[in-house]
Amino acid sequence: MTEKLTVITERIDDIPILLAQLEKMQVAKLLNKHFPGHRNWQGLSTGTVAVVWLTFILTEANHRLSHVQDWAEQRLRLLSGSLEQEVRALDLSDDRLPVILDQLSDDQAWSDFECALNRRTLRVYNLQPERVRIDSTTAKGYVEVSEDGLFQFGHSKDHRPDLPQLKINISVLDPLGLPLTTTILSGEVADDPLYIPEIKRVQQSLQCQGVTYIGDCKMAASQTRAYVVESKNYYLCPLSALQLSNAELAQLLKPVWTGEQALTPVYRDKTADEAELIAEGFEYSVSLDNELDGRIIKWQERRLVIRSLQYAKSQARALDERVKKACEGIKDLNRRVQGKKRYNEEADLQQAVDKILSHYQVAGLIQLSYNYAVTEKSLRRYGTRDAGTKVERSVTVIATRDETALAEVKRTLGWRVYATNQPAKQLTLEQAVLAYRAEYLVEAAFGRLKGKPLSLTPIYLETDNRIIGLVRLLMIGLRVLTLLEFTARKQLQQEDAKLDGIYPGNPKRATERPTTEMMLRAFEGLTLTLITEANRTIAHITPLSAVQLRILQLFGFSSDIYLRLSQHFSKPALNLSEP
Repeated sequence: MTEKLTVITERIDDIPILLAQLEKMQVAKLLNKHFPGHRNWQGLSTGTVAVVWLTFILTEANHRLSHVQDWAEQRLRLLSGSLEQEVRALDLSDDRLPVILDQLSDDQAWSDFECALNRRTLRVYNLQPERVRIDSTTAKGYVEVSEDGLFQFGHSKDHRPDLPQLKINISVLDPLGLPLTTTILSGEVADDPLYIPEIKRVQQSLQCQGVTYIGDCKMAASQTRAYVVESKNYYLCPLSALQLSNAELAQLLKPVWTGEQALTPVYRDKTADEAELIAEGFEYSVSLDNELDGRIIKWQERRLVIRSLQYAKSQARALDERVKKACEGIKDLNRRVQGKKRYNEEADLQQAVDKILSHYQVAGLIQLSYNYAVTEKSLRRYGTRDAGTKVERSVTVIATRDETALAEVKRTLGWRVYATNQPAKQLTLEQAVLAYRAEYLVEAAFGRLKGKPLSLTPIYLETDNRIIGLVRLLMIGLRVLTLLEFTARKQLQQEDAKLDGIYPGNPKRATERPTTEMMLRAFEGLTLTLITEANRTIAHITPLSAVQLRILQLFGFSSDIYLRLSQHFSKPALNLSEP
């Protein structure tokens, strides 16, 4: 008799890479240590369930709990082979996953886990903490607002003030943008008081001094700067109008207009052989003191007065556009159209003009000329009305650009003052400008967190503890993406090489800075096929292409993370059925 033949196919894609990276980071081991599961918990450990769930999120860009079990059920053999232990679909059920989120919401346990994960990462990847960036973002949700809940109405960085939100404050390590610490707060909290607590968390994790903390103007609060100085670290941040008014900035720029103050050019490498002038500026020093915890902290602060050339150009273009629209709006006041108001008095017309100037913020930049006209109109006798003459008066306005005033304003555009307590021998003016401009590292992290592949927003959970747990789980995923990207780019830099074959429709296009998402996408379509006959199983893996092998090499993994699946199943099949 012919034995029954069974063929099972499962999608592999990038799952072995994600699981291998999580294993390299020892995420499951550290989670099990700091978040031990309940003694009656059967099947996979808390850490392993979290790792598989995180792999689902990174692969599917979906954090909904109800979708995980079905996904796992379609990949039981793949997951079992990669983890080298039996995986059941019930291990990923939507009544188990919330338990993990509740555990991750424990602040002390998370702090201990985060410190342990950071220290291992710094050691394994040989990272030297020199610069840390701190910033915050908001995440909207379709949830009910409660008085003491996380979701509150506040200033929305997603431009959705109509939706409640929570706030996420993070620190990331230069130059790779690796998340170090995360704080989740209610959505109405201001940014200014978040910096000192976040810096303290970073210090607890890194256990070192001499780190430069970089942030936006909200970090420039005097208390924050004093704390950084007192803790023997450095800061770099722009000053807001509260710390340095526009009038004070104008005084600083006077020597520039007279030619007494020379400007230092700032260049950025455009290509290997070409540098681009991006900014210019000068610096001066001030002595500061501030009370902190009952003590007076004194220090010297360098203030860097910088003009961004590109920013100045964009501001000038925007100014010209506003002036153009204002002139058109003023000209339109003169049009005589039925149903449109006709101005007979200069005061009325001036009021309408002032409203336009205020709307476009161009007062003083447009020259105005008012013209008056008096016309006489003969009236024929009609009925009881005698013949006569009617006198009509009207006033019009002519608006033209005031080129002198515009030139005066344009030379003040693009200027900003940065503050730092780091000595010039450690951080030159040019280095400070380039360092601050790398703020995109934080923005890129936020983009990944709220967009694909982590897809935090919109948030569908409603319980505060579980929302906190979800954000923390996703921050582990953000570390995975960051470290894979850092490893690949570093290897390409060492080889002075580029990676091609990852752009759909353009296989010859190469880049020296590939993203993790682009590289993982190259593994779509790989499958594991199991052919079972009697008690014998033959496993087949889709052959890896040259591009896929190259990416694995850049990630620091061998092809064994895929090939071992076929070796694992080329023997009597495991019983993977659920009890």
